[in-house]
Amino acid sequence: MSDGAGRGASPDEAIARVLLESYRGDPRGQQLSRAFMPSRAGILVALEQLLPLLYPGYFGQLDLRREDLDAHVSESVSALRTTLESQIERCLCYQDETVDLDVPRCREHGREVAATLLQRLPAIRARLLLDVQAAVDGDPAATSLDEILLSYPGLYAVTVHRIAHELHHLGVPLMPRILSEHAHTQTGCDIHPGATIGDRFFIDHATGVVVGATAIIGARVKLYQGVTLGALSMPKDAVGNLIRNTKRHPTVEDDVTIYANATVLGGDTVIGKGSVIGGGVFLTKSVAPGTKVALESPRLRVGSKIDIDFEI
Repeated sequence: MSDGAGRGASPDEAIARVLLESYRGDPRGQQLSRAFMPSRAGILVALEQLLPLLYPGYFGQLDLRREDLDAHVSESVSALRTTLESQIERCLCYQDETVDLDVPRCREHGREVAATLLQRLPAIRARLLLDVQAAVDGDPAATSLDEILLSYPGLYAVTVHRIAHELHHLGVPLMPRILSEHAHTQTGCDIHPGATIGDRFFIDHATGVVVGATAIIGARVKLYQGVTLGALSMPKDAVGNLIRNTKRHPTVEDDVTIYANATVLGGDTVIGKGSVIGGGVFLTKSVAPGTKVALESPRLRVGSKIDIDFEI
């Protein structure tokens, strides 16, 4: 747009024009003229409402008294229901809109899914308390249950995963992944919502742990920092597209411990019950129950006349 003196477009107008041309020329990275779009902010509000119901007094209102608990929990569940219905509806309608399905149907479906998740909260909480106890039992540095609930990133990551996994199982698109990636940014621990994880799960130190979508983890499993349960190279179909609906990530059976920076890959890889995988191990084959896997110790050279070809 030029001014009254006939001068050309301003620098900002010129930049806007180029951006508009890029929007028109490449549809990727934009979402326009759509009635429904999941709200990351709204989904995180739902999480902030969920956490106090799972761990009352640790999240949300910190001065709760027993005599006020009945009314507080009832009001909190009602508020959470409203938020969940809205956000789940957004996600379901977004999915239906992308494939031209009947959008009004997804609204009722959203209320049904929200109701189902709320009904499962007591069971989710019961499993999480087993995870808390696993942290107490598994970390000699832990001084109290309060310390774990208030500060342990691994427990936070597992808590969010238990919620996200339920939503994933209920068929809600995007919302589970938004939750899991939020936990990832907060803790450095990346657990895909599709991963199946048994009771009494403990991630010590948490940072850098990666658990893939089709991983299956049994009960009483302990992972240390930097552990990856990942996939081998992805198979492709005849025209070169990735084959997605396959078991790509390992199975870890009950009572397994995997130490820091170990990498276990492949959908056919099974770590047998009671096995111990040492730090730094790279494993793409199954191991029998009760197996211990470790790298040979490197040879350490100590002396004043050793040639060193680098400086710090």
